[in-house]
Amino acid sequence: MRKLTFFFIIIMCASCGGNLQKVGNSEPLHSAEIKYAKGFAIDYFADYKVVTIFNPFVKDAIQQRIYLVKNKKIAVPNDGIKVVVPLKKMAAGSCTYFEFLAQLSELECVKGVCSANLVYNKTILEKIRQKKIIDLGDAFSPNLEKVMMLQPEIFMLPSYNSTDETAKRLISSGITLVYNNEWTENSLLARAEWLKMLAAFFDKETLADSIFLKIEKNYIEAMQLVENVQVKPTIVAGGNFKGTWYMGGGKSYMSRLFADAGGSYFYANDTTTGSLALSFETVLHNFHNADVWLNAPVKTLAELLKMDSRHELFKAAKNGSVFAFMARTNENGANDFWESATACPDIVLKDVIWALHPTLMPDYQPVYILKLE
Repeated sequence: MRKLTFFFIIIMCASCGGNLQKVGNSEPLHSAEIKYAKGFAIDYFADYKVVTIFNPFVKDAIQQRIYLVKNKKIAVPNDGIKVVVPLKKMAAGSCTYFEFLAQLSELECVKGVCSANLVYNKTILEKIRQKKIIDLGDAFSPNLEKVMMLQPEIFMLPSYNSTDETAKRLISSGITLVYNNEWTENSLLARAEWLKMLAAFFDKETLADSIFLKIEKNYIEAMQLVENVQVKPTIVAGGNFKGTWYMGGGKSYMSRLFADAGGSYFYANDTTTGSLALSFETVLHNFHNADVWLNAPVKTLAELLKMDSRHELFKAAKNGSVFAFMARTNENGANDFWESATACPDIVLKDVIWALHPTLMPDYQPVYILKLE
């Protein structure tokens, strides 16, 4: 779990949150089509485009407005930040952006990253080795001096609804922070649609639209494989960490993934959007007879039992129906599921369908998921 902190940075400056005023009375010439994501919007005006980031923790609130211009001399309203595009130099506070940038052929733009030891992307790792990309330190507390020396055009990172002194210092030092909250969306397609948000910073919206249409098509076609299944395997997910078992709430993207893959999930009707913190006893009571165990925290059944001998009380463990999203990891422990999978929901869905309904995909080679032996 400690390693996952890289992907869920809790940084937000209070001065950037809350309700902001609307941009005058002008209407945009047009707006980007956002079908699934709820966390952002893109509007186009005569002299600039506006990326609006909605506050995922405060209903009907705007967290941030970013005015994207071709020339820094272009005047924009004073209720947001101004960024000249296309970007040439950015810092990344989360590795979940790398695959999006790769899809846009813009990985070269990354000049600084946080928690470099948790990066999976081979291109980024090689550039870190060559010192072409700077390691900015811990994701929760980036090295301010290194960020100041790098002087990125933007520092993109996730946010959380709390005041963060590091973010305040970055902003007061003239660093432009851009918040990316894809992790708060409640479906895989919604998370992947944040590709369009990143594309706006490179003037590659048309490319992003075409990429996302293919992903959406593949995802829907995969869902159709399980439309008429008669049996939906029951699912237990996650794992016991220091006495607490974390499992996706009913409105989380994991719960939606299980449903789309033709599974039955005990908490499907729960209204929690994030994770549920459960006791081992609660999980054992509700899931001891579950058919399949997904997202296990280890790579082998031996590790699972060593972690807690009580895991053998679960039917899925007894029957060897345990799967982990750990098929792509490197020697540092970086896991590509928490990196590129965000931009590849169609592949993730196929992986889970393969685990739940193997007879439907007998020749399929999973990408992110592996069966524990």
